[in-house]
Amino acid sequence: MAQDIVCTIDDDDNHMLEMRAARHGWSMEEEVRQILLSAVSDEVPAYQNLGSRIAARFAGVGLTEPLVELRGHTIEPMGFSS
Repeated sequence: MAQDIVCTIDDDDNHMLEMRAARHGWSMEEEVRQILLSAVSDEVPAYQNLGSRIAARFAGVGLTEPLVELRGHTIEPMGFSS
């Protein structure tokens, strides 16, 4: 098993790591290990590609075109004209 040492971490960043580890209920070493494992994981985080995941879930019910990702687009409110 490898051992890595990280030098010159800013005091504020170190404090934030300590607080994050405390929130998760584990040591700072474990927190850093979890962050590194997450960074190198091949899995896409659950919050990414939401439109694609929704399209895949409903692919068998007639959805034939990809869903458009609307990040950064302004959504106009629906009109109620008669």
